[in-house]
Amino acid sequence: MSEGRVATQTVTAEGDTSGSASDEHELASKAQAEADRLNARQAAFRGRMWIVLAAVMWSSSGLFAKAPIFESWPPESRGILLAFWRALFAGLLLLPFVRRPRWDAKLIPLCASFAIMNVSYLSAMTLTTAANAIWLQSTAPWWVFLAGVAFFHEPFSRLERVPLVIGGLGLAIILWFEVQGQAQAGVAWGLVSGLSYAGVVLSLRALRGQDSVWLVAVTHLVTASLIFPYVLYLNVWPGPTQLPVLAAFGMLQMALPYVFFARGLKSITSQEATGIGLLEPLLLPMWVYIAWKEVPDTSTLVGGGLILAGLILRYALVLIRR
Repeated sequence: MSEGRVATQTVTAEGDTSGSASDEHELASKAQAEADRLNARQAAFRGRMWIVLAAVMWSSSGLFAKAPIFESWPPESRGILLAFWRALFAGLLLLPFVRRPRWDAKLIPLCASFAIMNVSYLSAMTLTTAANAIWLQSTAPWWVFLAGVAFFHEPFSRLERVPLVIGGLGLAIILWFEVQGQAQAGVAWGLVSGLSYAGVVLSLRALRGQDSVWLVAVTHLVTASLIFPYVLYLNVWPGPTQLPVLAAFGMLQMALPYVFFARGLKSITSQEATGIGLLEPLLLPMWVYIAWKEVPDTSTLVGGGLILAGLILRYALVLIRR
């Protein structure tokens, strides 16, 4: 009898030990899963902060492009000249910090989109109001969204048609009123900048495994190389007081923000990144007004407001789905 009791107690003890080990393993798994979720949330928060910082720094572009110090340059070619010097300084200043350069065929569409975006945006900035230029470039999220639907077969619900229509209406208002005035070329350049900016965002997303500094440096240097022959043809060169301004333009307004943006894209989606980037068109006209007293047209305010409303609604739908 005593041996039976001892055997029974031994089996029970072993069962308790096995059950305890199983419980501990389950608790450890839950703790690890919770830690992973926390790390993911922290990474996403850091990614959003990188994008916010990039947007604020980008918003200073009007302060440089509209600066009176460049008024001596011909208006019709000022945007291209600014694009060249900004890209050159940004690339050269970043080049020493490149650690992991790596060739990838996806760099070709990235560099092409980036070069077109630089020239078109700064041309728009010099040929129309800063508000027009930035709001037309801010149509990029719609092109990213439409590209996702058309080429990547992302779902497109009926609800999403509403913000798309609102944003399209805002774009139509800007185009309708501006093309009848003296800024047709500036508006056209602004529209091209929005399309090419969408290409940059999609390309950076596809290359998110690459070194951020390398991506930003190579895109700027390729842009400067592509523009350089035309700069030689124009034969317009900056003076000693313009050079430090152009260096700041390249590094502070362009190079560093793109490093931050590329870093942010590693932990959040391209659509969320472009949504956060809406800080730029909100801040840019304000800086230009404060510094240079440039007042946007009423049609730009209305159209830009509709573009903003449509984009806010679009990203609100994304958050609701989550």
